[in-house]
Amino acid sequence: MFVARWQVKSKFGHQSAVLDLMKEWDEQVAKQSGFDMKNARYMTGHIGAEEALIVTEMEIESLAELDDFFDRIGKVQIHAEWGKKMSDYVVSGSSRWDVLRVRD
Repeated sequence: MFVARWQVKSKFGHQSAVLDLMKEWDEQVAKQSGFDMKNARYMTGHIGAEEALIVTEMEIESLAELDDFFDRIGKVQIHAEWGKKMSDYVVSGSSRWDVLRVRD
Protein backbone atom coordinates (compact mmCIF):
# COMPACT_ATOMS: atom_id res chain seq x y z
CA MET A 1 0.00 0.00 0.00
CA PHE A 2 1.11 3.56 -0.72
CA VAL A 3 0.14 7.10 0.21
CA ALA A 4 0.15 9.59 -2.66
CA ARG A 5 0.43 13.24 -1.66
CA TRP A 6 -0.15 16.16 -3.97
CA GLN A 7 0.90 19.51 -2.64
CA VAL A 8 0.70 23.10 -3.82
CA LYS A 9 1.29 26.48 -2.22
CA SER A 10 -1.54 28.95 -2.22
CA LYS A 11 -0.96 32.58 -3.04
CA PHE A 12 -1.30 34.86 -0.03
CA GLY A 13 -4.92 35.11 1.09
CA HIS A 14 -6.19 32.39 -1.26
CA GLN A 15 -5.95 29.21 0.82
CA SER A 16 -9.74 28.88 1.14
CA ALA A 17 -10.20 29.28 -2.62
CA VAL A 18 -7.65 26.52 -3.28
CA LEU A 19 -9.35 24.17 -0.81
CA ASP A 20 -12.74 24.90 -2.40
CA LEU A 21 -11.33 24.12 -5.85
CA MET A 22 -9.78 20.87 -4.58
CA LYS A 23 -13.17 19.78 -3.28
CA GLU A 24 -14.76 20.82 -6.58
CA TRP A 25 -12.18 18.61 -8.34
CA ASP A 26 -13.19 15.66 -6.15
CA GLU A 27 -16.86 16.17 -6.98
CA GLN A 28 -16.40 16.67 -10.72
CA VAL A 29 -13.13 15.35 -12.15
CA ALA A 30 -12.64 12.38 -9.81
CA LYS A 31 -16.27 11.38 -10.26
CA GLN A 32 -15.97 11.40 -14.06
CA SER A 33 -12.71 9.46 -13.94
CA GLY A 34 -14.21 6.81 -11.67
CA PHE A 35 -11.70 7.46 -8.89
CA ASP A 36 -13.11 7.46 -5.37
CA MET A 37 -11.86 10.39 -3.30
CA LYS A 38 -14.02 9.75 -0.22
CA ASN A 39 -10.98 8.72 1.81
CA ALA A 40 -8.79 11.60 0.64
CA ARG A 41 -7.86 14.18 3.20
CA TYR A 42 -6.61 17.73 3.05
CA MET A 43 -3.95 19.27 5.23
CA THR A 44 -2.56 22.77 5.48
CA GLY A 45 0.70 24.07 6.87
CA HIS A 46 0.48 24.84 10.56
CA ILE A 47 3.57 24.45 12.77
CA GLY A 48 6.94 23.83 11.13
CA ALA A 49 5.45 23.98 7.62
CA GLU A 50 4.71 26.90 5.38
CA GLU A 51 1.27 28.36 6.03
CA ALA A 52 0.61 28.44 2.28
CA LEU A 53 1.14 24.67 1.94
CA ILE A 54 -1.93 22.60 1.01
CA VAL A 55 -1.67 18.82 0.75
CA THR A 56 -4.13 16.27 -0.59
CA GLU A 57 -3.37 12.76 0.62
CA MET A 58 -4.88 9.51 -0.63
CA GLU A 59 -4.16 5.83 -0.15
CA ILE A 60 -3.50 3.67 -3.18
CA GLU A 61 -2.91 -0.06 -3.42
CA SER A 62 -0.17 0.05 -6.06
CA LEU A 63 1.86 2.29 -8.32
CA ALA A 64 -0.16 0.86 -11.21
CA GLU A 65 -3.29 2.29 -9.57
CA LEU A 66 -1.63 5.72 -9.43
CA ASP A 67 -0.60 5.47 -13.07
CA ASP A 68 -4.17 4.52 -13.98
CA PHE A 69 -5.40 7.51 -11.98
CA PHE A 70 -3.18 9.87 -13.99
CA ASP A 71 -4.35 8.31 -17.27
CA ARG A 72 -8.01 8.63 -16.34
CA ILE A 73 -7.94 12.23 -15.13
CA GLY A 74 -6.07 13.28 -18.27
CA LYS A 75 -9.07 12.20 -20.32
CA VAL A 76 -11.60 14.29 -18.37
CA GLN A 77 -12.24 17.53 -20.27
CA ILE A 78 -13.05 19.63 -17.22
CA HIS A 79 -9.71 18.70 -15.62
CA ALA A 80 -7.88 21.14 -17.91
CA GLU A 81 -10.49 23.85 -17.25
CA TRP A 82 -10.16 23.26 -13.52
CA GLY A 83 -6.38 23.59 -13.77
CA LYS A 84 -6.73 27.00 -15.40
CA LYS A 85 -8.98 28.17 -12.55
CA MET A 86 -6.58 26.76 -9.96
CA SER A 87 -3.62 28.61 -11.53
CA ASP A 88 -5.13 31.91 -10.39
CA TYR A 89 -4.76 30.90 -6.74
CA VAL A 90 -1.56 28.83 -6.46
CA VAL A 91 2.11 29.71 -6.68
CA SER A 92 3.37 28.76 -10.14
CA GLY A 93 5.75 25.78 -10.03
CA SER A 94 4.78 24.74 -6.49
CA SER A 95 2.88 21.60 -7.51
CA ARG A 96 4.56 18.40 -6.32
CA TRP A 97 3.73 14.71 -5.91
CA ASP A 98 5.26 12.48 -3.22
CA VAL A 99 4.53 8.76 -3.03
CA LEU A 100 5.29 6.97 0.23
CA ARG A 101 5.24 3.24 0.90
CA VAL A 102 3.19 2.20 3.95
CA ARG A 103 5.17 -0.12 6.20
CA ASP A 104 3.99 -2.31 9.05
